[in-house]
Amino acid sequence: MTIFAHREFDGHEEVVFCHDKTSGLKAIVAIHNTRRGPSLGGCRMWPYANEDEALTDVLRLSKGMTYKSALADLPYGGGKSVIIGDSHRDKSDALFRAMAGFVESLGGRYIIAEDVGVTQADVEIMQHHTGHVAGTRSGGAGDPSPSTAYGVYMGIKAAVAHRLGKDSLQGIHVAVQGLGQVGSHLCGYLHRDGARLTVTDIDPSAISRAEAAFEAQSVSPDAIVTVQADVFAPCALGAVIDDDSLPQLKAAIVAGSANNQLAEARHGVELAKRGVLYAPDYVINAGGVINISHEGPGYKKSEAERHVARIYETLREIFRRAEAEGIPTSQAADALALERLNSVSAAA
Repeated sequence: MTIFAHREFDGHEEVVFCHDKTSGLKAIVAIHNTRRGPSLGGCRMWPYANEDEALTDVLRLSKGMTYKSALADLPYGGGKSVIIGDSHRDKSDALFRAMAGFVESLGGRYIIAEDVGVTQADVEIMQHHTGHVAGTRSGGAGDPSPSTAYGVYMGIKAAVAHRLGKDSLQGIHVAVQGLGQVGSHLCGYLHRDGARLTVTDIDPSAISRAEAAFEAQSVSPDAIVTVQADVFAPCALGAVIDDDSLPQLKAAIVAGSANNQLAEARHGVELAKRGVLYAPDYVINAGGVINISHEGPGYKKSEAERHVARIYETLREIFRRAEAEGIPTSQAADALALERLNSVSAAA
């Protein structure tokens, strides 16, 4: 395993491997950039096949958090952590106490929050052992999932307005992949606006709930990308846009909450070539971290929601820039994020 020569290494400031023999903790913390402030990013618990897979994920996710915070105008840098393990089988209080100890040892350079496989309750265990946590009930912001879903909803509205020229989601067909906390909340927003939903999940009970609550149709997980929809909304794990799925994709828009939706950067180019409008994932899914950034004694939900809603205008700006410059939206988003990062450096 290499770090500096790793394909996903992008000048990361710090990569820390964490091991606690007593609890069985095996984790990696990646701090990508702290130019705008301390790095903030969730902790993902996943049964990675090997350490290189875990390293690849945390390097990509932490870089995405840097760009996400820059485009959301947050006073934070980008960081992420991953725990190697099955969240249904390997969790323990001791595991999260040990993880909190490693976060504490970083002296505030990394602020931890929940992500896939790690719940608010898990974060609140860590809160007792480090002050560098975010997204707890005591902070006011609480569970970031509804805010993430609201941001994706606003992003879908921006994409539909740009690509389809429609200000309403009435009758718009959205294929939602993944019905976890974010995907389910997203379906609620879309259903209330009159969108037509096709859904899938690996959990049959989640599909049944969506069918009942949102009048959704369902397909198998393998078939969701082939649905003839206006919008394909990936809300599960990443790398869903790859060499296999691209030829099958029938939607005019890709806009969902999953991180790292493009298996490789070249897939963003391919989407543009095929005339598919892509809402860059780290822009559209920033609602949760935006909400967390408002937490504290003065937390006001209405102010946080207004900030999340600005995702709409950020995406419209990216779409316009991509169109004007003849480049993929993924490249336009990266360029805008780097401009904002460099402007902070110049000011410093």
